[in-house]
Amino acid sequence: MSWRPQYRSSKFRNVYGKVANREHCFDGIPITKNVHDNHFCAVNARFLAIVTESAGGGSFLVIPLEQTGRIEPNYPKVCGHQGNVLDIKWNPFIDNIIASCSEDTSVRIWEIPEGGLKRNMTEALLELHGHSRRVGLVEWHPTTNNILFSAGYDYKVLIWNLDVGEPVKMIDCHTDVILCMSFNTDGSLLTTTCKDKKLRVIEPRSGRVLQEANCKTHRVNRVVFLGNMKRLLTTGVSRWNTRQIALWDQEDLSMPLIEEEIDGLSGLLFPFYDADTHMLYLAGKGDGNIRYYEISTEKPYLSYLMEFRSPAPQKGLGVMPKHGLDVSACEVFRFYKLVTLKGLIEPISMIVPRRSDSYQEDIYPMTPGTEPALTPDEWLGGVNRGTRSLPQFPLPISLAFPLPSLDPVLMSLKEGYKKSSKMVFKAPIKEKKSVVVNGIDLLENVPPRTENELLRMFFRQQDEIRRLKEELAQKDIRIRQLQLELKNLRNSPKNC
Repeated sequence: MSWRPQYRSSKFRNVYGKVANREHCFDGIPITKNVHDNHFCAVNARFLAIVTESAGGGSFLVIPLEQTGRIEPNYPKVCGHQGNVLDIKWNPFIDNIIASCSEDTSVRIWEIPEGGLKRNMTEALLELHGHSRRVGLVEWHPTTNNILFSAGYDYKVLIWNLDVGEPVKMIDCHTDVILCMSFNTDGSLLTTTCKDKKLRVIEPRSGRVLQEANCKTHRVNRVVFLGNMKRLLTTGVSRWNTRQIALWDQEDLSMPLIEEEIDGLSGLLFPFYDADTHMLYLAGKGDGNIRYYEISTEKPYLSYLMEFRSPAPQKGLGVMPKHGLDVSACEVFRFYKLVTLKGLIEPISMIVPRRSDSYQEDIYPMTPGTEPALTPDEWLGGVNRGTRSLPQFPLPISLAFPLPSLDPVLMSLKEGYKKSSKMVFKAPIKEKKSVVVNGIDLLENVPPRTENELLRMFFRQQDEIRRLKEELAQKDIRIRQLQLELKNLRNSPKNC
């Protein structure tokens, strides 16, 4: 065997991270101190949203990307939740629509006005109630408009059709808290990690578990689909309490393809995958560095490239969508790093060093754009690739016709990356009623499990009792008035 290390040619082996200048950072932000394992940050081509520290409920900031520098302490917030905000996600097809979930058991949809907020926003465009415990995760469907997934501490995943404002499906196969959700490229499969130490691949429309792994030696925390490679990558902890990543075949979860030790630190490892460049980024909570690798379909599958180092620890990271990158600078990925100790949001650009200023087509292939491939009814109706299955009665094979593909609508960053979506979100008119999914009423009274839930239920009932007493007092006054009017009519001279 040769002593020389193996040389592997790659156009991304010299990718480096570049931190934005201080004037292009966002400063003076009271980033939340919540210990929930999430990013608390979401970004798109127009806005940056950050969950903030607040008293008496939950709130988050929404800042236009061009408004860099120091943010005033009284900057307007989105503050309609009654509990801490645990996750926020931008709609991939409508730039000014954002979903949030909270400890108050609700999911809310907000519409951010053009140019950002001018005053505090307390009224949501849509309030979604269906979970009986706090909601820790929300995810938009990658190819279908107005389909939202939410995972709660009631161990359920609800699928919301925002065209009607109701949950249309419930996935009830988990036995503990759901830690992470990830979709494949076309959104036909959902993978989850759970506190019950199991990794699952689920068909979301039926709720059927296609594959399940019992991860005893590799305790999974986070999972991500690796594009169209039919591979999953998980981050977790080994039996020796070291941080570890594992690569899986999505059609056979009996054993991981590879397992690799990262280090002995304790912070959670967040994986980020770029399907266009086949690059994987690993960032640890509380770390200051970001490792990056290149993924291939052949052994050794995972090739280490380099590491971005920084002295400031990160609480979470937001990721800019592809159409928001600066292609003239050969930028292939951009993080927004939350530095809690400084109240700072730092943009970090991952750049491929190139001498030419022209558009580099080899590092910018066609990428998912801002147009949905399907409507909610089409997706819920089971639209899949290929041809529709034939009916029971005999028909000529030529009558089988192709259905619309689930694949995302692609766009070129050369021509279309500055185009904004023209789609508009219209909130449905809702009436208060019971929410029944799979024959179960999701809003039936559930006994509280924690002291906070008990206090929240107590104060909610006190408000209800106060409101009913006020209504009763008003009705008593109205009854007395009507009695006096009736008495006056009886005693009037005309009736004598």
